[in-house]
Amino acid sequence: MTITQSSIQLHDMRFYAYHGVMEQERRVGGEYLVSLRVEADLSRPVVSDAVEDTVNYAALYEVVAHEMAQPSKLLEHVAGRIGARVLEAFPSVEALSIRIMKCNPPMGADSMGASVTLNIER
Repeated sequence: MTITQSSIQLHDMRFYAYHGVMEQERRVGGEYLVSLRVEADLSRPVVSDAVEDTVNYAALYEVVAHEMAQPSKLLEHVAGRIGARVLEAFPSVEALSIRIMKCNPPMGADSMGASVTLNIER
């Protein structure tokens, strides 16, 4: 068997955080959804069935949660911090994609949200 591509994905992690350009957004906070996809060679854990051979998704969640707890004006800044921390903490990660959506943003429109996506390579 040959694995041609492999990834671990965390879908729509929910956070209440304090990001935004407007002071009120950083004071009151709002709901956010974060999705993360990390690309890594997962051929070893496929055989070993050992968590130490993979990218632990609980540890990935902790990185995202830590960065979401740090207020920023821009989602781009938060996503960039998450990307840098993932690459630092998980040497086996070759690339990642992160999407952060601010639910019901204050822009005077009926919208589920506004999001930023970064695709990052090591």
